[in-house]
Amino acid sequence: MATEKEKVTATRKSFSKHARVRARRSAVQALYQWGMSAVPIQDVINEFVNERTELKKADTDYFKEILYGAAKESDNLDEQLIPLLDRALDDLDPVEKAILQIGIYELTFHPELPYRVVLNEAVNLAKMFGAEQSHKYINGVLDKAAHKIRAVEIKNVS
Repeated sequence: MATEKEKVTATRKSFSKHARVRARRSAVQALYQWGMSAVPIQDVINEFVNERTELKKADTDYFKEILYGAAKESDNLDEQLIPLLDRALDDLDPVEKAILQIGIYELTFHPELPYRVVLNEAVNLAKMFGAEQSHKYINGVLDKAAHKIRAVEIKNVS
């Protein structure tokens, strides 16, 4: 009989790469909404899962995990971000902040994801949702973060 962890792992493996991309897209939108509205994160998750169509082909479990995790760890993620920024945290565009928080969250709590994948996904999210050149800023900040958080991985890749 499979353990709960094995069931979750099997479920996640059945999702395509594109399902994870869709989960991240929705997570950025939901984290932005949570940051702007100050409603409980569970209410935002419920809205996306029950009332919106974006998650139909997404890895819903991954969406919930990164969104809940990024919200729960929000203060910690912000503390990691502050020394990497060239401006005050409050001066960041809220969409860019959401993308950076998800990127830092994945770098910190998902070591199974190669750091280059995390950076590439964040850059793609910035191209989709951010200001015209924000992807360059996102890449630079998350690259600095990766060198701190994933120093051993980066050393082994180099």
